[in-house]
Amino acid sequence: MLKKSILAVFTLLILTACGNKNDEKSPEELQKIIDEGTIGFEMADGVIKKAENVPANEEKAILEAFNEYVEALNAEEIERYMRTLSKNPKGYNLEEEKKFVLENFEQYDIKRKVKDTVITKYSGDEAEVYTDMTADLTEIKTNVKQVNSRRQITVFIKEDGEWKVSSVFAYSGNNSSNNTGN
Repeated sequence: MLKKSILAVFTLLILTACGNKNDEKSPEELQKIIDEGTIGFEMADGVIKKAENVPANEEKAILEAFNEYVEALNAEEIERYMRTLSKNPKGYNLEEEKKFVLENFEQYDIKRKVKDTVITKYSGDEAEVYTDMTADLTEIKTNVKQVNSRRQITVFIKEDGEWKVSSVFAYSGNNSSNNTGN
């Protein structure tokens, strides 16, 4: 089976838990992540491969945590959103994230839609959730509308018995604008 990693196919943007602050990795850094198998997904016949070792109750809890993360952003409820995040994140700073998200809430009306949500990796205390995400953005000040599409892997870790967002890896697919917003 041919393993295709989002890291190998496209430039990876390491994002804050929701958003736009990105740190583009060099090709060497991307290759190291790929070689280590840190993040990615497998495809078989064009279909994203689901992790086979996820207990049903954990699958339900992880997908509920992912849905809450997206719904909190769509509702623009900052405290609700912050509760979806890890206290010890690997991919962002909590205070910077809160500030960034509040700025986005003030500048944009953003509605995210997800499809093809699949748990691609699971280890008991960490899980990766793959999704195709589309964000419909409207700049509040100008009423300019944009669409942002991307593939995203949201890494969850288990904290105090709950699944929390630790980092987000995404690459843009076909954007009709810059990758702005969550």
